[in-house]
Amino acid sequence: MQTFVNIFLGLFIFESVGAAPITDTIIYDSEFYDIPLGELPHPSVYDENEQSDQLETGIGTALPAIVQESYSSAPLTEEPDEEASTPKLIDGSSAQGSGVLGPQTQDGLPTCILCTCLGTTVYCDDHELDAIPPLPKKTTYFYSRYNRIRKINRNDFANLNNLKRIDLTANFISEIHEDALRRLPQLEELVLRDNRIRQLPELPPTLTFIDVSKNRLGRKGIRNEAFKDLHELQHLYITDNNLDHIPLPLPESLQALHLQNNNIQEMHEDTFCKMKDFNYVRRALEDIRLDGNPINLSKTPYAYMCLPRLPVGNLI
Repeated sequence: MQTFVNIFLGLFIFESVGAAPITDTIIYDSEFYDIPLGELPHPSVYDENEQSDQLETGIGTALPAIVQESYSSAPLTEEPDEEASTPKLIDGSSAQGSGVLGPQTQDGLPTCILCTCLGTTVYCDDHELDAIPPLPKKTTYFYSRYNRIRKINRNDFANLNNLKRIDLTANFISEIHEDALRRLPQLEELVLRDNRIRQLPELPPTLTFIDVSKNRLGRKGIRNEAFKDLHELQHLYITDNNLDHIPLPLPESLQALHLQNNNIQEMHEDTFCKMKDFNYVRRALEDIRLDGNPINLSKTPYAYMCLPRLPVGNLI
C-alpha cells in the first residue's frame, strides 16, 4: 500500500511540472538592480514625430549645424549633397551661381570661405585682396583692411541695401567711382583712412561717421558743399590730406571735426558761426582739431564765439 501511494504522488508531481508554463530566463543587470521596477527603462511604442523631435534636439545641442546635417540618415554617396553639408549664406539663401557658401570671388572661391562671415558681418582683413569681393546681399558691416585694393568700382556695393559700415583702412585705393557709394540707402559709417584717394565721390545723406584721414585729397579732392546735405553727420576726420581750406558748409549735426596736419592757413569769421546772428549758439560742435596747420587762431577770435569750446591749434 505504501508503495502504491509513493507511485501515485510521483505521477502527480510529474504532471504538475510538465503543465507549468515555460518562461524566459530573467537576467538582472547590476545597473538597475536597486531601482524600483516602475522606474526601469522599457521599450515604448515608436512614434515618428516624437522620435524625430528627440533626434533633432539631441543632435542640435551636441553638434554644429554643419555636422548635424552631414550625419543624416540618408545613404552615403560619392557626390555629397551640397545643400545638406554646407553652411548657408548670411541671408539663408544661395548666391547667384555660387551654391550656398557665398558669392564667387575672382579666384573662384566663395567669399564666406575666403573671408569670415559672422551673422551679417563680413571680415576680409589682411587677405591680399586686390578688389572688393562680391558680398552676400544682407551684409550689414564690411571690413577689408590691410589689403591691396586699388579701386572701388560702380557696382562693388550694388544692391547691398542693408550695408551700414564700410571699413577699407590701409589699402591702395586711388579711385572711387562717382556712383559707388551714393546709392547705399543705410550707410552710416565710412572709413577710408590710409589710402591714396584724390577725389571723394558723392556721399549718401545717411552718413554719421566719415574718416578719410591720410589720403591725397589736396586742394580739389573735396567738392564744394560736399557735406552740406549730410544732416546726420556727427564725426568728420580729414587729417593728413594737404588740405588748404576747411570744407564748408558743415552740417549742424557735426560734433567732431579733425583737420590736423594739413595746410590750412586762414579761417573766416563765419566758418563756424553766423556773424549776422550774435544769438546763434552751435552747441553740438565741441571737438575741433586744427593743430599741425600753419594758421594762427588768435587772428579770428569772433569765429569761435558761438562754440562751446575753442579749437585746438596754434594761438600765437
